[in-house]
Amino acid sequence: MTNGQFGFFGTDPWGIVIVKVLGIFALLVLLTLFTIWWERRVVSRMQNRIGPNRVGPFGLLQSLMDGFKLALKEEIVPKGVHLAVYWIAPIVSATMAFVAFAVIPFGPVVEMFGTYTPLQLTDFPVSVLYVLAIASIGIYGIVLAGWSSGSIYPLLGSLRSSAQMISYEIAMGLSFVAVFLYAGSMSTSEIVTAQQPVWFAVILLPSFLIYVTAMVGETNRAPFDLPEAEGELVGGFHTEYSSMKFALFFLAEYINMVTVSALATTLFLGGWQAPWPLSLWEGANTGYWPILWWLAKVQIFIFIFIWLRGTLPRLRYDQFMKFGWKVLIPVSIAWILIVATARVVRNEMTISTTQILLSGGIVIALLLVASWLLQARADRKADAKEQEFAEAQARPFDAMAGGYPVPPMPGQQAELTTRRATASTTTQEAIDG
Repeated sequence: MTNGQFGFFGTDPWGIVIVKVLGIFALLVLLTLFTIWWERRVVSRMQNRIGPNRVGPFGLLQSLMDGFKLALKEEIVPKGVHLAVYWIAPIVSATMAFVAFAVIPFGPVVEMFGTYTPLQLTDFPVSVLYVLAIASIGIYGIVLAGWSSGSIYPLLGSLRSSAQMISYEIAMGLSFVAVFLYAGSMSTSEIVTAQQPVWFAVILLPSFLIYVTAMVGETNRAPFDLPEAEGELVGGFHTEYSSMKFALFFLAEYINMVTVSALATTLFLGGWQAPWPLSLWEGANTGYWPILWWLAKVQIFIFIFIWLRGTLPRLRYDQFMKFGWKVLIPVSIAWILIVATARVVRNEMTISTTQILLSGGIVIALLLVASWLLQARADRKADAKEQEFAEAQARPFDAMAGGYPVPPMPGQQAELTTRRATASTTTQEAIDG
């Protein structure tokens, strides 16, 4: 039995449902505490430091103590805040982060307290769209936090975050389309089942790379952490927050990291299925063992988050948005067309290997010609700019040519004159006139 059968969902006793809910909540909290500790340890190693090592074995309890510290800190509420929205915003962000995990499969059907139930809270035919909808609602917490704070820096941070979410969620959603075409379903459990024996990360590699890039931008993590750029916006949307409300934003950020990592695992890495060569063991995908494989895959993605933070500098905001709108989205659309055409050719047409190779050669040739034309156009524009610059350098510079003083362009020399010289020249012109 697999959890791809919808008959198992919606029939669990209330006791089993409560156990699942509490289990997911506890798992997310523990993963958050572990991720914070792991991030600090990994980044410290990258920077030749030690990291937390005092509280608990290897410093594992440091994150828990930090949570207690945040809870006991004095709470400061600025005078200009909209109090109701100011309180609601962190609750919205944290709640949506937890709710998104309702459709993530952790394992197959198992026996729990005498009842056969899938290791998944629920599932339905459009589960992936549900995750996207919850993620889009979670952004309201950030926007409301920036608006309600009554300060310009949080407001700018929240506006950045909303624009960032729109651009990168489009690319993220487009990367899912190829998965839907291959799996024939939007259900998370059925997508996991469809990845036997080959994971979609292998046969849909461009979609996988697009999603991994978009998930970093979606979660506001470095090098895409523009809404929290401390050099520009102090702290971003949560600048005016402290104590437990700040802790809720902190919790939501790390749970969102786990959510997008779990979604990547589900859609592209076979979900809870054991990787090769563990899959050769007959009992690898039965019982509670798949939870271990699922956790290992999720931790790989979280390590990528940490690795990027410790390696890459923050992008400039215009570069970041240009990359999303002009690179990720067009590439996603082109890849969807290729995948859809391949599926039609495979399912409805009889085509020989020679024809496939010929078609592939034509496509590659067209892409090369298109890239050559675009490069030639860019070279012509660069030559025109260089010629214009050379002509500007050759012309004599007149600071008052437009009726008001302007600075010289690079390469031009401004003639500096004193007031006395200018006055005498004006007097001489008046006498001559």
